[in-house]
Amino acid sequence: MIQADQKKERFLLIGVSEHDGDDTEESLAELEELVETAGAESAGMLIQKRERIHPATYVGKGKVEEIRELIFEKEADGIVCDDELSPAQLRNLSDLLDTKVMDRTLVILDIFAMRALTSEGKIQAELAQLKYRASRLTGMGRAMSRLGGGIGARGPGEKKLEVDRRLIGSRISQLKRELAEARSHREVTRGRRVKKQIPVAAVVGYTNAGKSTLLNALTDAEVLEEDMLFATLDPTTRVLELAGKQQILLTDTVGFIRKLPHHLVEAFKSTLEEAKYADYILHVVDSSNPAAERQMHIVYETLQNLGVKKKKIVTLFNKRDKRADTEPLHDFQADYTLSISAKYGEGLEAVKETLSEILREEKILVERLIPYPDAGILQIVRKQGELLEESYEADGIFIRAYVPMEVYGKMN
Repeated sequence: MIQADQKKERFLLIGVSEHDGDDTEESLAELEELVETAGAESAGMLIQKRERIHPATYVGKGKVEEIRELIFEKEADGIVCDDELSPAQLRNLSDLLDTKVMDRTLVILDIFAMRALTSEGKIQAELAQLKYRASRLTGMGRAMSRLGGGIGARGPGEKKLEVDRRLIGSRISQLKRELAEARSHREVTRGRRVKKQIPVAAVVGYTNAGKSTLLNALTDAEVLEEDMLFATLDPTTRVLELAGKQQILLTDTVGFIRKLPHHLVEAFKSTLEEAKYADYILHVVDSSNPAAERQMHIVYETLQNLGVKKKKIVTLFNKRDKRADTEPLHDFQADYTLSISAKYGEGLEAVKETLSEILREEKILVERLIPYPDAGILQIVRKQGELLEESYEADGIFIRAYVPMEVYGKMN
């Protein structure tokens, strides 16, 4: 029996540079990674310099002809544009090129449909896909009629794409109800955390910065680690034990990326909002990436859009083992910065010490003798504070501990 490998789809990657010195080349390189993550490969890249994106065809009419020739020459299966296409742009390019036309948003949505594992993740991914397609039913007609599988055909793409807007609207409403239930459950979980008074740190960062590797290294979380974009979508929360029996919850979040589709931001809002409701932010940066500063800017921009404000930020410059130079990196928006290698466990003790120090800043140092009849307060101190010293004397129990303000009030 002969096993034939399935031929990978090949796409031309198309971008528009609107001014000198922009990040179009970096963005196209990232789009290439996205296409590879989705299971296809690049057949080449093409950048057109224009004052603005063409409202009807994304690139100029002359460039469309050049793209048509390149598709034939490179034997490409279609094109992927680096920006989200309007319904008109999608329809016009499909008609003019007579090939499969997709955009960056559709590729990202496809990856999310492929990577989502939990029921909530799958609901969020399908909801984002349907919202994207609802406004493009007419524009995607011809392009999708020649999909035949591959990128863009996962999730709801496997169903009849000519389904009318009424049915899509009905499915969207159903998914919104299911997502509301999932969000309600997430809020209950958050409420329990608040009740237990265990502080929470949200682990954020650009996709593939090493967030899952860090979570695994610190807490043995067993989260999937792969050197690819969006390796994990579903958030994981684990307890990290610190010095003095202190505890902090670490919550992984969806990786950020430039031009993150607004459909995804809306659908994954409850997941992304883990950062909004966290007490602290652990910002993981791939320090070996030449575009690290740009990626940091995108992360902060996304956090701002989510309403994340006035949080203590610890920036971890990860993958220091891959860095060619030893120049120190800076993040002027962070309260603390550390250089680490999550993969090899370098600098992780310093991370724990920093988190312990931050937790102590929120507490008061007390040294006092607790009379034996009031010894019950010790349980609260152990649970919510950091007990440094404990000795049993004739008149009571002497303790030296860091305690939260509310516990300190109960001790007076």
